[in-house]
Amino acid sequence: MRASSLKHLRATALALGSALAFLAGCSAQGSAPVRELTPVRVERAATGPAAPPIRTQGVVANKDEMRLSFKVGGIIQAIYVEEGMSVRKGQRLAQIEPAEINAEVEQVRARAEKAQRDLARGERLYADQVVSLEQLEDLRTQARAAAAQLTSVEFNRGYATILAPHDGVVLRKLAQERELVPAGQAVLALGAHDRGYVIRAALADRDVVQLALGDVAQIRLDAYPDRVIPGTLSEIANAADEHSGLFPIEVRIDSPPAHLASGLVAKLELVSATARAGHLTYVPIGAIVEASGGRASVFVLEGERAKRRPVRVAFVESTAVALSSGLNPGEPVATDGALYLTDGERVEVVPDAPAAADLPARGE
Repeated sequence: MRASSLKHLRATALALGSALAFLAGCSAQGSAPVRELTPVRVERAATGPAAPPIRTQGVVANKDEMRLSFKVGGIIQAIYVEEGMSVRKGQRLAQIEPAEINAEVEQVRARAEKAQRDLARGERLYADQVVSLEQLEDLRTQARAAAAQLTSVEFNRGYATILAPHDGVVLRKLAQERELVPAGQAVLALGAHDRGYVIRAALADRDVVQLALGDVAQIRLDAYPDRVIPGTLSEIANAADEHSGLFPIEVRIDSPPAHLASGLVAKLELVSATARAGHLTYVPIGAIVEASGGRASVFVLEGERAKRRPVRVAFVESTAVALSSGLNPGEPVATDGALYLTDGERVEVVPDAPAAADLPARGE
């Protein structure tokens, strides 16, 4: 009896163990798999101007650009400078053939000397009561006229040579040696060193009315691709150009780089005082999901979870979106990976890739 009971208990235990093992296996096979966290990158919302910058293109120019010419016409004897040369104040730049102007000066001088001799003889004759007072006055008028004409031609001869009016650089040669030029035709274009450089551009009426003198600008040059140069709006035209219908402007380059040259093409971003007076919240474009018109959504990180939040879009920039409501500056938003998220999902924040300078060299 005892042996039979023991055998029965063993059989019952074996069956129970098999049943438990079967149930454990079924439980393991029937449990849901653990979902992995969604990797995302995170950036914090920033503060920016309340209006988009005004973008245009312009050309670098010297603030003072002078077109130099001879006051008298003639054949150019010599041009002593080339384009790009730096010159000093008073340096001789060009010379016209002097023979003709020298001959004219001598002719006028001879007439002036004769008029003075005639006047002296008339004074003696008037003292001897040979000529009348009226005749003497005529001689005096002729002498004064001849002296004034001599002063004029000597003044013109002084401008038969072009001298540098100030330190600067030769921007362009507009004529060549042995070329016949009329009086006043530009021969050289000279830019002043001491007045600095400006960007000359033009804007449509809808843009120019937003700006005021003193507004800040950012300048980018293809010659300096990695540098943003600060500038200040220094001139705004009161009338549009009759040909283009645009309003000319000038932007002063506040910190010009070395070897800046007139004629370089510049890209301008102008931020008006109105835009600087107010502020909006900016997020990267990659943070925006499900945008429609002025409505959109972003995922804001709250602890380990990403919460969907509706926002209002004010305008879109090249790499960022300005929001008028729904998000505060400094809040963390998901960027890369945001499109794959659902509301309340747990996420894993992936750090940004290290900069090239931080990467270890090969072989280390």
